[in-house]
Amino acid sequence: MTTSKAGARVIVGMSGGVDSSVAALLLKEQGYDVHALFMKNWEEDDSAGLCTAAEDLADAQSVCDQLNIPLHTVNFSAEYWDRVFEYFLAELEVGRTPNPDVMCNKEIKFKAFIDHARTLGAEYIATGHYAGNITCHGKHYLIKGADNNKDQSYFLYALNQEQLARALFPLANISKEEVRTIAERENFANHDKKDSTGICFIGERNFNQFLKRYLPEEPGDIVTPEGEVIGQHNGLMYYTIGQRQGLGIGGSTNGNGQPWYVADKDTNNNKLIVVQDHEHPLLLADCLLAEDIHWITEQAPELPFNCKAKVRYRQTDQDCTILVGNDHNEYVIVFNEQQRAITPGQSIVFYLEDQCLGGGIINRVLMNEDHANGALINSSIHSAKSATN
Repeated sequence: MTTSKAGARVIVGMSGGVDSSVAALLLKEQGYDVHALFMKNWEEDDSAGLCTAAEDLADAQSVCDQLNIPLHTVNFSAEYWDRVFEYFLAELEVGRTPNPDVMCNKEIKFKAFIDHARTLGAEYIATGHYAGNITCHGKHYLIKGADNNKDQSYFLYALNQEQLARALFPLANISKEEVRTIAERENFANHDKKDSTGICFIGERNFNQFLKRYLPEEPGDIVTPEGEVIGQHNGLMYYTIGQRQGLGIGGSTNGNGQPWYVADKDTNNNKLIVVQDHEHPLLLADCLLAEDIHWITEQAPELPFNCKAKVRYRQTDQDCTILVGNDHNEYVIVFNEQQRAITPGQSIVFYLEDQCLGGGIINRVLMNEDHANGALINSSIHSAKSATN
């Protein structure tokens, strides 16, 4: 974390939750000129019976009153729609499973927010993320949060040097349990408030009902790998690779009585392919193609490059080798061990020890016999596997 600069103005992104509240407290104790900003990023549909934005604003105001710091408000709904939500819908339309939190951090919390903070005279912004950043020889590095159970560096891999230079992460070195203890000690009204879940800024709601307002439902067949129809899906956008719940086919008389899992989406024929067995071969792969790769230091490592990676939040870091796949900023990543339910549209994030190097978007799984991207990818896969054996 950047060394405290007494008197420097920092604006904390105040959500109304306990994390950002304690972040504001810690920064004030460190001598910063602390202001808070409550961002409204979604025009709530009151007919849904949701009043969370108003409740969150009230909680944020309560904490700011206790800390005697100003609370500003801003509406980024247009920016959120243009930069995050349209991307989210476009990915779903082509059968992928996007991660809007990554895009939200990149475009809203660390871009629109930074730009607005400058107009309020701030040198820094701060958030309640469980992550850290350090500066060494003029370069800014993103570091995992000390609380392994809450580390959120996975969602921040798309940040650039300018964004990290202006960002403070007061919770980098403390645990969630400590945060709640501090909040309770300070008598914050939100000290036991439930952590928010759901889509970034949209909150908790019936996901299927919400999506059908923006994308047309296209029901189709649920099939086995052999093509046997065993049920009907409501639209491929509602499902993700590895999903077990919500398929509506139970053990099915067509199978062996075990649960079914989503193994693939046949977007050309609008079919959802499912398998039985948690470790079914169609759910396992050790190689993928990733696109839109971003390196936090703005300098790509010399390839091939051995590091660790994760293909979903909370996954333990996995040993892998990164290779150049082609000339379109697509990389082949080969894992030492097979990974379960690699999901196109999700992020793969790279690490060296506690340092987050960057990441990209999973395009698709690659198999040994996959020749779709030519001999270069196949030879790269072979070389990487030989090196890791």
